[in-house]
Amino acid sequence: MIIAGLMTGTSADGLDLVIAEFLPDPTVGSDLVGADPTTLTVRILAERETPFDDQLAADILRLLEPTDLPLSLVSSVDARLGRFCAEALSELCTDHDLSPDLVVSHGQTVRHDITDGQVTSTLQLGQPAFIAERLGAPVLSDVRSRDVAAGGQGAPLVGLLDSLLLSEVEAPTAVLNLGGIANITVITPGHDPIAFDTGPANALIDILARRITDARQSYDRDGALAAAGTTDEDLLTALLSEPFYGRPAPKSTGKELFHAAYLDSFLEAHPHLGEHDQIATVTALTARTIAEAVRDHDVTTVIASGGGTRNPELMRRLGEELGEGIAVTSTDEAFGLPEGSKEALLMALLGWLSWHGLDGTAPSLTGAIGPRIAGRFTPGEGPLRLPEPLRRRPTRLRLAD
Repeated sequence: MIIAGLMTGTSADGLDLVIAEFLPDPTVGSDLVGADPTTLTVRILAERETPFDDQLAADILRLLEPTDLPLSLVSSVDARLGRFCAEALSELCTDHDLSPDLVVSHGQTVRHDITDGQVTSTLQLGQPAFIAERLGAPVLSDVRSRDVAAGGQGAPLVGLLDSLLLSEVEAPTAVLNLGGIANITVITPGHDPIAFDTGPANALIDILARRITDARQSYDRDGALAAAGTTDEDLLTALLSEPFYGRPAPKSTGKELFHAAYLDSFLEAHPHLGEHDQIATVTALTARTIAEAVRDHDVTTVIASGGGTRNPELMRRLGEELGEGIAVTSTDEAFGLPEGSKEALLMALLGWLSWHGLDGTAPSLTGAIGPRIAGRFTPGEGPLRLPEPLRRRPTRLRLAD
């Protein structure tokens, strides 16, 4: 089965696309019953990162700020992002002569509301009907809401992919994603996997990068801005007082908390700091909060992915915070999976599971009362015909060349 996965994350800078072929273990028959462990093989056929046009990116960023905005902007972004996804995927399919059987579009999260640690609502924009109309394939979308309805965090969902990739791990391992928000999945032999957001990854760094460069850069390219500054320990201590960091897993967060006004409430108390010292300090905050979360779970290896891995200053600081006893590697090195494609591949995996009637979430990962099938389908050019549901979820994912 060929599935396209589309992912837009909290950095809100572009669309990650993966087209992958999923092949159940041929030794166990079509219903995947009778093998332990059951292996699902996936082969990446095409991948691409497509940046948003300037106006779409600016409007998405407006929606991520906790201010009142016209409903017309929400509706406009929903449609424009849907068309953007349809166009970007159509181009990728044409370039590689591929026709997916299913498309999974995460959409852009613009709200992820949390009250007393409980997610009360989550909203992703990017109308899937435009993708179904353009590609002619069914589209799975809204992959978080069912888990939220079951009392879960709805995030991070990537723990399922991580646990399948590391099903045979021999020592406690953390899989780290450095998007706008940082999250980790902790895989420990003999225990259920856990996953949670640790706090900001690039969210606060990006805000200051735009300010320092007068919006010429939307991120700290090569970590040069942070490298030019010095960490201010007083500001770092103040930032670390955020209650979110002390909450137990599972937990999630987003730009509803870590936004510009939030950051400014701390910076105003430290008016003497230069801009480079500010960005150096929030970079240190990201490294410190991740390292503390990792150490809490006796992890020996961290496998990193996401845009933050392209920031050498952030990765250097993270290595220092973790210390010599914890190795840091990448998904490229550990799995042969390009760091920028991981979450798009997760979407494709969720699509394969939902298509076959299998759960895409787990209580240990999100805190829901039980596992749930993820998302809802928009039919393609013909009637929606799902296969007979399978009875057992694969326990191992193998990446093929």
